[in-house]
Amino acid sequence: MDTRLDDVGTGMCPFGGTRISGAAGTGPQIDHWWPNRLKVELLHQNPPAANPLRDHDYARAFEALDLEAVKGDIKSFLTSSVSWWPSDYGNYGPQMIRMAWHSAGTYRIADGRGGAGQGMQRFAPINSWWDNGNTDKSRRLLWPIKQRYGAALSWADLMVLTGNCALEIMGFRTFGFGGGRIDAWEPDRSTYWGPEGWDGKPVDEAPHGPKAGHPEEMVNRGLRWQGGPKDATYELDSPLGATHQSLIYVDPEGPNGNGDPLDSARDIRLSFGRMAMNDEETVALIAGGHAFGKSHGMVKADRIGGAPENSPIEAMGLGWHNPEGSGNAEFTMTNGIEGSWTQDPTKWDNSYLENLFRFEWRKTKSPAGSIQWTPVDPDAPKTPDAHVKGRMNPLMMMTSDIALKEDPAYRAVCERFLHDFDAFSDAFARAWFKLTHRDMGPKVRYLGPEVPAEDLIWQDPIPPLDFTPINDDDAARLKTEVLASGLTVTDLVTVAWAAASTHRVSDKRGGANGGRIRLQPQRGWAVNEPERLERVIPKLEEIAERFNAAGNGRHVSFADMVVLAGCAAVEQAARDAGTPVAVPFVAGRRDTTQELTDVEQFNWLQPVSDGFRNYQDDTIDIRVSPEELYLDRAMLLSLSAPEWTVLHGGLKALGLAYGGSRHGILTDRPGVLTNDVFRNLTSMDTVWSPVDGASRIFEGREREGGAPRFTATRCDLVFGSNSQLREIAEVYASDDAGERFVRDFVAAWHKVMMLDRYDVAK
Repeated sequence: MDTRLDDVGTGMCPFGGTRISGAAGTGPQIDHWWPNRLKVELLHQNPPAANPLRDHDYARAFEALDLEAVKGDIKSFLTSSVSWWPSDYGNYGPQMIRMAWHSAGTYRIADGRGGAGQGMQRFAPINSWWDNGNTDKSRRLLWPIKQRYGAALSWADLMVLTGNCALEIMGFRTFGFGGGRIDAWEPDRSTYWGPEGWDGKPVDEAPHGPKAGHPEEMVNRGLRWQGGPKDATYELDSPLGATHQSLIYVDPEGPNGNGDPLDSARDIRLSFGRMAMNDEETVALIAGGHAFGKSHGMVKADRIGGAPENSPIEAMGLGWHNPEGSGNAEFTMTNGIEGSWTQDPTKWDNSYLENLFRFEWRKTKSPAGSIQWTPVDPDAPKTPDAHVKGRMNPLMMMTSDIALKEDPAYRAVCERFLHDFDAFSDAFARAWFKLTHRDMGPKVRYLGPEVPAEDLIWQDPIPPLDFTPINDDDAARLKTEVLASGLTVTDLVTVAWAAASTHRVSDKRGGANGGRIRLQPQRGWAVNEPERLERVIPKLEEIAERFNAAGNGRHVSFADMVVLAGCAAVEQAARDAGTPVAVPFVAGRRDTTQELTDVEQFNWLQPVSDGFRNYQDDTIDIRVSPEELYLDRAMLLSLSAPEWTVLHGGLKALGLAYGGSRHGILTDRPGVLTNDVFRNLTSMDTVWSPVDGASRIFEGREREGGAPRFTATRCDLVFGSNSQLREIAEVYASDDAGERFVRDFVAAWHKVMMLDRYDVAK
């Protein structure tokens, strides 16, 4: 084939004439040619080199702020107006509540991703979702305040704090505010939000809601529906939270824009449930949020320009150009629905619920052509226009509002709030606080003078440290007792790993602190091998109780005992391998109680697949390869590719394999911390072949003679098949790697054991 250069650095691809660009990199890239490639580089996102503030102590800088002065500046801004984007009703408050809500509302309980924690609303794809239309204007309006406080106030904190200030200036008393969100400095390339591939506008064939009739067990296990034509029956696909890739929650016009309130209610319950909200919290958030401001739908969607990521360079990062009239104020277009829910859109009162239940509502269309609802009664009160003095407009409800009235369970909550405004106010305050803080992890991470004193169950509370932890001599004595208990190295390492590896860096949940491995639901999870736990936990409790009863003035918690026992086992395994090592241990974990553990919410941390232990829940129809799920698990543990690799090889050498299987135990001496796993994985003396039709289990036989040697899963073989992981595995398989392997394994082990220790400076 003939390949000719048309311009400097630009040519035609020899495969079909696709135009490619060498310097600019705008043509087909590696993912185009190799779509099934495992994207190991996703473990190295948001690197220090991308962060201009990598040497900045944000916690110290934030604590030094005069928060009241900051809030004063924000509140002064909120009641102002600028010509390039005038405020509705002379108050930016409602607009900023939406910005904060949409920043936080991407959170999903299934994997803890999303939320306000890193200010990801600033980057693609979230900054260009149609549902985030004009949030770019909100952040640009806030730039003078961000500029004033600089590195002492992150965008992530500023957006949430501004939402709180907006509520307060309109007469609402918030539950509190915790700072401490640290900005990311590049787009999130790992989170799957659903099929991308659109330009930030609604598309006719885009799905907007699940269909009825799905098995309840599919919903309960976090599966999620995917796209297709409007009349398709969608399957649910984990772990998405919204009912469509581009939405924060649901289509306000109803599923597929069908205007059906009961269909909308089903979507709302599913979506808000995936974002960790129950029925009461859901009603409180919708009714509370819609007490303020208005929706914008004065111009048809096909007249609006592209999203920020698809706008011309001269737009300077702003998208959704509106060519009608002034392009803003009374001509504003955001979601296509036009109007306000209440007579006084900048005041906290109960008029949203009063209007919803006082009047009958009929469907109509907005100027943009979107479905909305208006009172049947022509004498119903009007709402003032946000910009044209003297003009009065009909009240408006969305299909998702009517859903609260027609769904029996939601209606019951609404009626209770309708007759008890104080209860409604308290419920909204708590739900708003949960919405905006759900991804921040334990309360010890919150900063500032407005952190509420009350512990909330969704914060996974652990009682405060009220004892003197063990010292190094105590730890050495306890290790000796553990190793003499009759429990194996594999037992001790498996249980410690099960406790600590529940941690998710996404929303800072899970981990060994709290000792929840001995509580439900974790004690009953299949992946944790309850039979093994019933052998190990009582013995560790006995050793701890005996130590604590000695009355030496120090105390070992069960949470510390589990980690210490695992460390003792790793040290023993290293000694047996001829490479003695001291495994770091930091005491001070505390034990929580069953009463302080939300079983339903903790069940979301239960893995359906865990390559470290070669576990997969075969009762779930998983359409993602095990190695991709394994990569995802490594990301949730914030592991680098070398850390992931060395942990895999070390844990398999120590005998970790679900249910006592030998899959991936590529060594003749399990329980000894050797690099045998990598030596055998990279050896050309072994030939691998699948032993099942799904190519999930493999057998390794000697090349010469064909004698069986090992069995393995895809999660094992990927460290020899993936080019990037194999290069790392070869480092640890080399003859000179023994000491490096043990040292690096211990460092990675300690990192995982300490992931949830926010009470300790790292």
